[in-house]
Amino acid sequence: MAIKLGFRKSTQTGELSHIRRIKSLLSLPIFFLCLIAGNGATAQSIDSLTRRDITFSSEGVLLTGTLFSPTDSQVAIVLVHGSGQEKRMTGFAERMAAYGITVLTYDKRGVGASGGTYAGPEVGTNNVDSINLSLLAKDASAALNKLQEVAMDLPVGLVGSSQAGWIIPIAATLNPSVNFMVVFSGPTISSLEQLRFQFHTNGDQNYWENHSEAEAREHIKNDPDRFQFTATDPKHSLIKLAIPGLWLYGAKDIQVPAQWCIEQLNWLKGKGKPFEYRLYSNLGHNTGNASDPTPVEDAIQWIKQRGLEYKKSSKSN
Repeated sequence: MAIKLGFRKSTQTGELSHIRRIKSLLSLPIFFLCLIAGNGATAQSIDSLTRRDITFSSEGVLLTGTLFSPTDSQVAIVLVHGSGQEKRMTGFAERMAAYGITVLTYDKRGVGASGGTYAGPEVGTNNVDSINLSLLAKDASAALNKLQEVAMDLPVGLVGSSQAGWIIPIAATLNPSVNFMVVFSGPTISSLEQLRFQFHTNGDQNYWENHSEAEAREHIKNDPDRFQFTATDPKHSLIKLAIPGLWLYGAKDIQVPAQWCIEQLNWLKGKGKPFEYRLYSNLGHNTGNASDPTPVEDAIQWIKQRGLEYKKSSKSN
C-alpha cells in the first residue's frame, strides 16, 4: 500500500492536490490460500473458520470488527491498517486464520461501522502527523486488549503494513501485552524522511534502475520538507521494546527506502533487540500483496513459531 498523504491548506505549504488511489494491501484473492502453506503447513477450509462480530471502545469511540477463529489455534493477531479509508481486512484475515492463527480485524476509526473521525487525504487532513498516528496506535492497543479477552492464554501480536510501521511500535510501547509484531513494507525512519523519499521517487516504477542508493539517501537527508508537522520516528519506540519483530521489504520499494530501513534495524539489533527482516529482491512496496506469496508465507511461519515458543515457555514455567 502506498502511504497516502493528506494536509490542510496552509500559507507555507499549500494543499496537496492529488494523491494516487491505491488498492488495499491485504486483499489478495482467496485462491492464494493454496499457495502459502509453506514448510508443510496445512490450511483449514475457510468454511471451517468461526466468525464473530466484535465491538470495543478506544478513546471514547466504538470500533467494530470481526474475529476469525480456526480450530486448535496457538497464536492470535490484530491486523493494523496502513493508510487510507480501510475497512476490516477480511480476505487477509481468512488467509491467516486458515493456517491456525486467530485474527481480529476491524474497521479503521471513521470508516465502515466504526465510529470516530477519519483523517486522511480523501478528506483533506493530515494522516501522518504524530497526533493521528498515536491515536491509531491506541486503537490497535484497544483491539489487542479485546483480542486477549476472547483468545485467552494465546500469545498475541500486531501485524500490519506500510503506515503501520509507525503505528505498531507505538502501540507495543503502550501495551505490555503485545508479544510480537510483523510489518510488511513499514518504515523504520521518520515520517518526514519517508515523505522526502516518496516525493523524490515521484511514483517512478523504474526508479531503482536509474538511481543509486547513495543518491536516494542524499535526497532523504537533504531535500526540504514540503509540509510542516511533528514527525514520528519509530526508533524512539523500538528502542524501548524487547519483543520479537519481523519486517518484510521489497528491494524495489519506491514508497519506503528498504535498504535504509534495514540499516536502522541492524542498528537496533546491535542494541540487542530481537528483530529480524526479509528482503525480496524483485518486489516493491506491497510485500503483503505481491504476486509472489513468499512474504506472506514467511510471515505465517514466523508467527506460528512465536506460538510454539510461547507454548513451550508456558509449559516450562
